[in-house]
Amino acid sequence: MNLAARAGRWSAAHWKTATLAWLAFVAAAVALGSLHGTHKLTSAEQTNGEAARAQKMLTAAGVKDRASENVLVRSRTLTASAPAFRKTVAGVRAALTRTPNVRNVHLGDVSKDGHARLVDFDVVGNADTADARIQPALDAVGKLAAAHPGYTIAEAGDASIAKAMNKVVTSGLSHAEKLSLPITFAILLLAFGAFLAAGIPVLLAFTAVLAALGLTHLASSFVHEADPTASVILLMGMAVGVDYSLFYLKREREERLRGASREEALQRAAATSGRAVLVSGLTVMTAAGGLMLSGNSVFTSLGLGTILVVLVAVLGSLTVLPALLAKLGDRVEWGRIPFLRANRESRFWRAALRPALRHPLVTVLGAVAILLAIAAPALHMHTRSDGVAEAPQNLPVVKAYRQITKSFGTTNAPAVVVVHAANVPRPRLREAIASLQRAVGRPVQVVRHANDTLELDVPLAGDGDNAASVRALHTLRTQFIPSTIGAIRGVSVAVTGETAGNVDFTTTIDHHMPLVLGFVVLLTLTLMLLCFRSLTVALTAIALNALSVGAAYGAMTWAFQDGHLQGVLGFHSSGAIVPWVPLFLFAVLFGLSMDYHVFVVSRIRELVDRGYSTRDAVDRGIRSTASTVTSAAMVMVAVFAIFATLGLLSLKQMGFGLAVSVLIDATVIRALLLPAAMTVLGERNWWLPRAFARLPQLDLAPEGA
Repeated sequence: MNLAARAGRWSAAHWKTATLAWLAFVAAAVALGSLHGTHKLTSAEQTNGEAARAQKMLTAAGVKDRASENVLVRSRTLTASAPAFRKTVAGVRAALTRTPNVRNVHLGDVSKDGHARLVDFDVVGNADTADARIQPALDAVGKLAAAHPGYTIAEAGDASIAKAMNKVVTSGLSHAEKLSLPITFAILLLAFGAFLAAGIPVLLAFTAVLAALGLTHLASSFVHEADPTASVILLMGMAVGVDYSLFYLKREREERLRGASREEALQRAAATSGRAVLVSGLTVMTAAGGLMLSGNSVFTSLGLGTILVVLVAVLGSLTVLPALLAKLGDRVEWGRIPFLRANRESRFWRAALRPALRHPLVTVLGAVAILLAIAAPALHMHTRSDGVAEAPQNLPVVKAYRQITKSFGTTNAPAVVVVHAANVPRPRLREAIASLQRAVGRPVQVVRHANDTLELDVPLAGDGDNAASVRALHTLRTQFIPSTIGAIRGVSVAVTGETAGNVDFTTTIDHHMPLVLGFVVLLTLTLMLLCFRSLTVALTAIALNALSVGAAYGAMTWAFQDGHLQGVLGFHSSGAIVPWVPLFLFAVLFGLSMDYHVFVVSRIRELVDRGYSTRDAVDRGIRSTASTVTSAAMVMVAVFAIFATLGLLSLKQMGFGLAVSVLIDATVIRALLLPAAMTVLGERNWWLPRAFARLPQLDLAPEGA
């Protein structure tokens, strides 16, 4: 008996212990996680390269990040020199000075056309938590805007933008939770035709999500949590948690319909579908582990969150699920809807398989051609961190940010040049700073810190995210600084700031992506080889997954970078993909695609071991698993599609890419390409070179299969 079968047998025999242990585990994880709280990634931890080095220099000087805010005061008719305009600005400054959590209020620049001026201030306390203290300033600015109808008075800055984006994420997660549960239940109701059978996978998946969130909070003491991690846990937990329970429950019901006793049906489901769940879970966790090789703490957090939620989902499927089925028996069919016939073989899949089996080579060539055509737009995919552009463009803080950028021609997040100049003559340093200011052509603000460290705030052209800002940063780093401050012997210089951090993040991801890809592919290949004892099956799995991921990249590029679905999905195209999304999608999709591959190929191999020819095994195996794969895919597509409707651009791209890939994987690949390819290969599907004959066998197959 394999591991899954032994776990299922023990849980069935000790159903009360297994169920209470699961509930206690979930409750403990949630309670301890809530008490522990979450340690979020700091801004310094999210940076890479030169930006990270600059942050370390500031930390060594005892400098804490400050959250800076800009208040725009603009008049269509008056210029900044007009007495009425000056009076309004003075009133804004005075009101902000009296506002809680506000310090260092000072006058900022005048716009190029003279009709706007900035009033700048800092938020007290740690910059990483400033969004929790910015509301009094936002309220004050709102009252000022209402009291001066002839002026535009609006606020934008680090804390206000963070608060707005956090609100978008929080409301989006709440929306996703409210929709995902009823939609998932409705799909499962169609799959099982009974209320109780449909409710069990949803309940197990939701408890797995809750437990994983608690465990992630606890782990944040060691691996700080990134903002998107909670979204990813909900997304992945509902998808794989439902799928794993669905695989298991469907097989148990199928065996009962064949006449097996309750104990036999449960044991066979544990030994077969339980095996597929275990292998699938290992594959998804392996792929998610590749994210930890990205060189960035954000991906480390995402990888850990994914591993934890998949691990918990697998544990639940192998333990508490068989315990519940053992206790309920055929009562799991409670609430059956008469007109819904579950577990029937679909005529659609019988018809869909016919061309794949009769004309396998033509089907392979045609399906590959279709997938390559969908993937083609990915050839010109490029990434760029969009910052504020990720948020909905109708947010007041985003509108204010755009107005400031348009009025002043620069971002309100300047490049921060950190200079450590021990034992350097002050006159020489002042001369170099003056030369830098002349080269930049804009005022450079100088802030002195301890430990002979200076901080120079250098305005950048553009809005901080676009190509103009990236070019300005490149020019600053490669030309202006080396010819001025960087030319002084003994001076250490590094550039950070929002734009620099985004550029260095993207560069790091691009450099580490081959390592992540290689790790995921190699480990997946090894796992498939050990499980199925076939090099052909392992290589086929890699090729099919690559086609699935490529198609997802192409569809995402066409929709978001090229902007073809702006009206449908409700976003403003920035002409690029958010940098972390492609790498995350690759790791997750490579794992998720294995769900269906392992489930389907396991059934085919089971039939081959029983004496069927490969062609007959493919035919019977695909048809017998088609309804399960269809239901599982519908659940995943529905959950992922919900995320494509959320406000944040990165979540839209992630949800859309996952939904498209799963849809393609469950239809074109599993219904056409996989059966056609296995039919073409015939007995060569089970080829294992002699060189691999001595490899250890991960024997997860049932005894006597």
